Amino acid sequence: MNMEDQVIASVDDHIVEPPTMFDQHVPAELLAKMPRYITDPDGNAYWHWAHEDKRTYNIGLNAVVGRPKEEYGMEPMNIEQMRPAAWQAAARIDDMNVSGIYTSLCFGTFCGFDGHWFWSAKDKANAERVIQAYNDWHIDEWCAPYPGRFIPTAILPLWDIDATVREVKRVVAKGCRSVSFSANPSVRAEGIKPVHDPFWDPFWAICDDEHVVLNCHIGTGQSPLYASEQSPISAWISAMPMAIGPDALDLLHLRALLRHPNLKISLSEGGIGWIPYMLERADFTYKHHGPWVRCDWGGKLPSEVFREHFLSCFIDDKFGCRHYEEVGEDNIAYECDYPHSDCTWPDVAEDLWENVKDLPDRVIDKITHANVFNFYEIDPIAVGGGRQNCNVGALRSRATGVDTRIVSMSGKDARVQGNVDKPVTARDVWATLAGHANASPKQESD
Repeated sequence: MNMEDQVIASVDDHIVEPPTMFDQHVPAELLAKMPRYITDPDGNAYWHWAHEDKRTYNIGLNAVVGRPKEEYGMEPMNIEQMRPAAWQAAARIDDMNVSGIYTSLCFGTFCGFDGHWFWSAKDKANAERVIQAYNDWHIDEWCAPYPGRFIPTAILPLWDIDATVREVKRVVAKGCRSVSFSANPSVRAEGIKPVHDPFWDPFWAICDDEHVVLNCHIGTGQSPLYASEQSPISAWISAMPMAIGPDALDLLHLRALLRHPNLKISLSEGGIGWIPYMLERADFTYKHHGPWVRCDWGGKLPSEVFREHFLSCFIDDKFGCRHYEEVGEDNIAYECDYPHSDCTWPDVAEDLWENVKDLPDRVIDKITHANVFNFYEIDPIAVGGGRQNCNVGALRSRATGVDTRIVSMSGKDARVQGNVDKPVTARDVWATLAGHANASPKQESD
């Protein structure tokens, strides 16, 4: 196999929602109760939910693809400052073709990766309607026009189990068998139960019955906090993927996994190199502490349960790929993270190839796409007319006219201002966000 033979699926990308997203999915008389994209007289843009008196904004690092790295930062951005593929589906297909990605799963942005911005609404009936409209836009406008290219994933009204089950059934009927689920919903909004509470039993059951995958993105559970306000921000960036570890172990201990063989959990943006130790430690804890902690694993080891129910993904993790057997060769997937600051667009295929090129061909296929297609029970290659139409070489042949130049946003850049002779610190970043009047940085930082 060579680099252009790869078929690439990414299980963690993102959409910056367009201003018109609700217009076609609710009656005209309800539009006033939907969140709206507003640009103020000073040119600052934000999402305003007047019905709930809430507002939020897009953090800079969420959409810096195509910009000079010197201009990366955390300042809020308007869509005019972003590459169009951040918020336009047709342009996204072009950028996927350029990088060689055939299939992509995309999380939302302004409402949080798990939709938690809607959960604290006072008008719960309207909030449920907002979520339905959001999902209809994502499934019908973003995904449906491009068969095989996207894995639709829905957000849910997790404050109400009956409403949650209703929405799961509704989106399944629309062909969506993937949902964004908080890795620890009880810390995301007041009044929501922990995942080990019987409250969730109907949700586990419907996901098992309908083969619905739960996508748990980093930051939707325990907060990946900075070490200290003087800590260089690069320390936080380096450590952030591993912050999903406590959430992964919490979810691994779900008794529901023993009852529901089709309950599947995808850990988004966490990397893979740390997983062998996590599983080794979990097995040791079971054997060594089992008599007093009294966890029932159904006659299996925790590592066996993990490999039956979990998928993990990486952007760049050569160590993890070399040790694919210890991670679990059926449990590894790729993520691009477009248009966030970690993504390597337009060189995705080259960078992924550097991670997998020394592995057996069957393992390369598993990591680059087959594990994803098996986990989500989809067959995009068949939809696309065969591998010869879906691999890196074929996709790039369709993208010869796409402009991939790095474009400066001079005068509108997202850099944290300050002393250029010292590292940017966590305090610098928080001060930048706190100075923006549109939202609380601690509340809306994911």
